[in-house]
Amino acid sequence: MNNILIKPLITEKMNNITAATEAGEVKYGFIVNVDSNKIDIAKAIEKRFNVKVASVNTVRHPGKVKTQFRKGGRFTGRTSQFKKAIVTLKKGDKIDLFEQV
Repeated sequence: MNNILIKPLITEKMNNITAATEAGEVKYGFIVNVDSNKIDIAKAIEKRFNVKVASVNTVRHPGKVKTQFRKGGRFTGRTSQFKKAIVTLKKGDKIDLFEQV
């Protein structure tokens, strides 16, 4: 369970989602292991941060093909794939990401 959560997702869009809470539920984003499922993610969040998870939504981002043109010719490579999870906590629960990580 230690390798499920990779890092918290701290972007402007995720901060807007976290700030726009509905009915006391708070959402947080995490970069997670590509092979993990929603149940594993929820258990890992509950164990690490001592909160109750209401729901988990996941999005898989495939790696992109990038091409660079250099003096020695064309260089083609791939960026790594990743999976992000949007975790909704139950009413009254919060995660302080800057203290925990």
